[in-house]
Amino acid sequence: MSANSSTVGQLLLQGSACISWKQDVEGAVYHLANCLLLLGFMGGSGVYGCFYLFGFLSAGYLCCVLWGWFSACGLDIVLWSFLLALVSLLQLAHLVYRLREDTLPEEFDLLYKALYLPLQVPLQTYKEIVHCCEEQVLTLATEQTYAMEGETPINRLSLLLSGRVRVSQDGQFLHYIFPYQFMDSPEWESLQPSEDGVFQVTLTAETSCSYISWPRKSLHLLLTKERYISCLFSALLGYDISEKLYTLNDKLFAKFGLRFDIRLPSLYHVLGPIAADAGPESEKGDEEVCEPSVSPPQATPTSLQQTPPCSPPPAATSLPAPPSRARMSRPDSGILASRIPLQSCSQVISRGQAPLAPTHTPEL
Repeated sequence: MSANSSTVGQLLLQGSACISWKQDVEGAVYHLANCLLLLGFMGGSGVYGCFYLFGFLSAGYLCCVLWGWFSACGLDIVLWSFLLALVSLLQLAHLVYRLREDTLPEEFDLLYKALYLPLQVPLQTYKEIVHCCEEQVLTLATEQTYAMEGETPINRLSLLLSGRVRVSQDGQFLHYIFPYQFMDSPEWESLQPSEDGVFQVTLTAETSCSYISWPRKSLHLLLTKERYISCLFSALLGYDISEKLYTLNDKLFAKFGLRFDIRLPSLYHVLGPIAADAGPESEKGDEEVCEPSVSPPQATPTSLQQTPPCSPPPAATSLPAPPSRARMSRPDSGILASRIPLQSCSQVISRGQAPLAPTHTPEL
């Protein structure tokens, strides 16, 4: 330990190896090189930070090459500076290649920012989804049909990028499909991968539309292979189908001028197929449930029969007629729930009315 300390002390006490210092400073190229290197090492992180860093380093080391060649006249300075400049330039070229590889077409870039980026989907995963549709953007002209009712097979899944599509059945308008909504999500969920089917609705473009389409077999293969993508599509399709169902319910409510809460079982009692197909007996039974019970008149004693009867009050002479069946056909959910007494629920179920959980989807 003492020997090492003595050696360090001798090196420190020993004078500089330089015999004499240069009186003049280096040229402007040397100082420019150091300024560029200083700016380069102040770069940040990320893609653009790397561009900034390696751009200034490449320029700084090239200036060092020029300084070593023309001013310092040192071969080692020239070689090391040239090697460092070459490495920085190669790193820049690699960044440009990676950035260009990550660039998507404009339509897919907007789709990623609008639909997938809020869900924090990685860009590499999104590229697999885009690659499945072959990065093709298809178009529909105005009044061009995407699918015909009962004719077009269900062999793909499409997502609308721009425009507006009209959905109809038997010539009756159902709802619209807007950008970044699936065009055939109910049809996709209605079939198993091994089943075949046709559209039950007609989809017509009201404006010029653009969309992307995944082939059914290719997309099923991707969903089977990638569990994360399968969960992602399940969430997107479920949300899309629920939006379409709420749109249909709003249209139904607007048609009848009433509003129901679809979470209440009374809605199915009103719109269910049993309530619609019930005959006069069921209507009569419903009226018996809704009307207040009136006790039958009891027999009067003989002693009271001789006395003249009192005239009934005017309010009791004529009972108000029950409201017509047409007005009671679709009451509000709150009124319907309050109109049926608690003790009559067992009677309603015993007569064979619809259960609380619907077993058939009511026709709209």
